[in-house]
Amino acid sequence: MTGIAEQPIADRVLSLLEPIVERDGFELVEVEWLREGPGWVLRLYVDRPGGVTIDHCQELSRTVETVLDVEDFIEPAYSLEVSSPGVERPLRKPEHFRRFAGERVLVKAFGPVDAGHGPRKSWTGLLRGFQDGAVEIEVDGALHRIPLDRIAKAHLQYDFEADLRRKE
Repeated sequence: MTGIAEQPIADRVLSLLEPIVERDGFELVEVEWLREGPGWVLRLYVDRPGGVTIDHCQELSRTVETVLDVEDFIEPAYSLEVSSPGVERPLRKPEHFRRFAGERVLVKAFGPVDAGHGPRKSWTGLLRGFQDGAVEIEVDGALHRIPLDRIAKAHLQYDFEADLRRKE
C-alpha cells in the first residue's frame, strides 16, 4: 500500500486541496506538477458555475498557498498558478464525461485499448457520456468504450471552424 508521502506531488496536492477548493464553491478540475524552463510549476485548474474570474484565481491562490506552506511537503522551489481550465478543459471524473456529453473530445490511453473497433491509443470524436466505468466516444459513426482507468488524458477539443460558422 502506498503512503501519502509516496504519492506523486500532483496527486497529493489534489487530495489535499480538493475539499478546500470545493468548500469555497469551486471545482478543482486538474493539478499539474511540471518543470517549465529552469523551475517547477504547480498549476491548479479550477472552475465553478458561471466561470472563473482573475479575482477568483487570486483569492484561491492565497488560500492554497497558505495550506501548502503549512503542509510543506513540496521540496523544490516552485511557482503556483491558479487558472481557469479554458476551452479545452481537461476531463478526469465520470461526472465530467457525463456533463460534457455532446461535445468534441480528445481521449488518450496509457497504451493500446480495444474499445470495440480494434486497438488504438487515441480517439477524437463526439463524447457520448460515461457508463459502466467507461467513457463513450463516437468516432466516424462508431461507438468506442474506453475504460476510465485506462485513460491517461482527456480534454474537450475546441472546434474553431464550428465557432466561426456560428458567428457568420
